[in-house]
Amino acid sequence: MNTLPPLSALRSFEAVARLGSVSRAATELCITHSAVSQQLKLLESQLATALFSKVGRKLQLSEAGRTYALKVRVTLAELADATRQLQQQTPQQELVLAVLPSFAQQWLLPRLPGFRQRYPHYSLTLHASLDIQPLAYGQIDMGIRMGRGGWQGLQQERLMEEHLVVVAAPHFRHGQLPANAEDIVASPIVHTVESWHGWCQQAQVAEPPPGALWINDSNLLLAAVLQGEGLALMRHSLVARHLADGRLCQLSPLTVPHPSALWLVWPQHPQLSQKQADFRHWLHAEIAAYRQGLPAG
Repeated sequence: MNTLPPLSALRSFEAVARLGSVSRAATELCITHSAVSQQLKLLESQLATALFSKVGRKLQLSEAGRTYALKVRVTLAELADATRQLQQQTPQQELVLAVLPSFAQQWLLPRLPGFRQRYPHYSLTLHASLDIQPLAYGQIDMGIRMGRGGWQGLQQERLMEEHLVVVAAPHFRHGQLPANAEDIVASPIVHTVESWHGWCQQAQVAEPPPGALWINDSNLLLAAVLQGEGLALMRHSLVARHLADGRLCQLSPLTVPHPSALWLVWPQHPQLSQKQADFRHWLHAEIAAYRQGLPAG
């Protein structure tokens, strides 16, 4: 921790980077021009990196400075928000959940109003992240993770299996949707990390060749498919509500199991707290209702 730059230096740097001027930063921070300049020199000296360069009479961020400024800005904003929350001293109990971004946006968020209506005395904080460490350190109450289990330092239970389905927008190829497995693998496909091997093996067709568009983020993949860029092999939990409202079509009744499952994880304690137990109970009920509508494999 002793390698962290002083907070005053970081605030001065962020203000200059955002405002593009030492004078403007000094005015905003209510300190002198020379004080801001001194803080910048101190920061560059400690980092052993040039954060700015002079172009005429103007300061311009270096490439390293530009990247650092973005991260410092986010960190300072989070610190300010944490301070405000602490000062508010809300009587509500805060439930902090670590969630997978795609699962949270497409499956969890549409269902959260029901949880908040049933448990109005909890305030919810969703921490979208793939990092398991904040959970292991007890910084987060519970998390939803995808994998095969076995995370050290965590209590864990399997929530549900995932299944892969082939989907496309109704307007894909002007509504001329593929009618069989051969047509599916011959169509424009938006590729992602999900492998077509299992689906094609069950459909008894050759795997599709690499396509012109590859996306590694499930939310971006879904947006591309909704836009009509191509069909895709996606987890059913991410497309279920779009299938229900007609924004997507399932092109084949064939589904294949995903190699990873969804898990509920939490820090190791002798027993669950009341808020953890309430969320777990609610989540299991929601999953039970969802699984009733799953397609047959």
